[in-house]
Amino acid sequence: MLTKAKVQDFLKEIEVDDLVHNFQVMGNDVYIDMTAHSPAMHEKKKLEVAMKQAFATEFGEEVVLKLKIASPEPTEVQQNQIKGKQIPGIQNIIAIASGKGGVGKSTVTTNIAVTLAKMGFKVGVLDADIYGPSIPTMLDTFGDKPLSIEVDGKNLMKPIENYGVKMLSIGYFSGANQAVVWRGPMASKALNQMIRDAHWGELDFLLIDLPPGTGDIHLSIVQEVPVTGAVIVSTPQHIALADVRKGIAMFTMDSINIPVLGLIENMAYFTPEELPDHKYYIFGNQGAQFLAEDLGIPVLGEIPLIQSIRESGDVGRPAALQDGSKIAEIYTKTTQNMIESLVERNKNLPPTEAVKITTMAGCSPKK
Repeated sequence: MLTKAKVQDFLKEIEVDDLVHNFQVMGNDVYIDMTAHSPAMHEKKKLEVAMKQAFATEFGEEVVLKLKIASPEPTEVQQNQIKGKQIPGIQNIIAIASGKGGVGKSTVTTNIAVTLAKMGFKVGVLDADIYGPSIPTMLDTFGDKPLSIEVDGKNLMKPIENYGVKMLSIGYFSGANQAVVWRGPMASKALNQMIRDAHWGELDFLLIDLPPGTGDIHLSIVQEVPVTGAVIVSTPQHIALADVRKGIAMFTMDSINIPVLGLIENMAYFTPEELPDHKYYIFGNQGAQFLAEDLGIPVLGEIPLIQSIRESGDVGRPAALQDGSKIAEIYTKTTQNMIESLVERNKNLPPTEAVKITTMAGCSPKK
C-alpha cells in the first residue's frame, strides 16, 4: 500500500524534497505542490516529465501523480535583467527563429500570420531578415512602398497591409536586384526604425521573422523590444536539429531568458497529391519530437512537404488561406497550439520587457 512515508522517502531519494512544499496521498493518487528552480516554461516542463517518469518507474503505472508546479519568486538578478519600454498597442510579440537557413521559417511565419488574422486577431509581421527579406513576396506586396503618416505631430511609416496582416520589411525600401550590404550596427538601426518609427496601431500579435542563426539582429531585437516568447522552426534532419539546440540555448541564456513557446517541425513528411494519405519521411522521422522531449518544450505542429505550400508562397498567397484544405487545417491546429502555449506562458510568467545585455558576442553594453 502506498503511504505518505514512502513518498516522502522517495522525494528525498530523487533529491527534489527541497522543491516540494506540500503533498498528499489519497489511495493511488499523489498530489504534489512544488516550485521549479526556474520560471522558464521548458524548465518546468522538464521537471514535470522527470517527476512522472520517476514515479512510474518506482511505484508503477497504477499510481497517478498530480503535479502543481509554481514559478519561483524572482531574484534580484532576474528583476534587474529586464529593462526597456513596451510598444504602445501591441499585446504579444512572438519571435519566429531557426537555427539554420532553408528550413521554411518565413513560410511558416506568413501562414501563421494569415491564420491568426482568419481567427479574428489583429496581426502584424516585422521582417527582420535584413539581408534576405521574403515577406513582401510571400504576402503579395512586393514593390509596395510604405506611406508616411502624421500621428500626434510625428511622421511615422504606415505598414503595408494585405490579407488582414500589417507588415514592414527592408524589402520595401530596396530594389529587386539591390543587395543590402550593411555592417551590423547599420542593419540594427534600420530594424529599430521599422519598430519604433512605424504606426503599428493596435495589434494582438506582432510576429518577428528573424534571420537564421544567432547574431547581431537577434541581439538587437531582444534588446529593443519586449519579446513575449519564441517559436523555433526546424526540419527533422540531424544537422538542422543540432542548430536548433543553439538557437534555443540563445533564448534561454540567463541574460536573455525569453520563453520558448515550442518547436514547429517543417517539411516533416512528404505527401504526394495523388496519395494524400501516404507519408514519406524524406528528412527523417520524429527528430523534432525527440529534441522537444529532451529539452522539455512542446511540438506545436508538423507541417508536411506539399507542393502547394511552395507554389502559394511564390505567388504571394499563403497556403493557409485555402479554406477547407488539409494544409489550412494543419496550420490552424499549429496556431492554436501556439496560442495555448502563449496563454500558459502569460499565466505563469511576468510580462517580458526588452532585455538589457551587458557584453555578449562583441556587443557593447546598452546605454
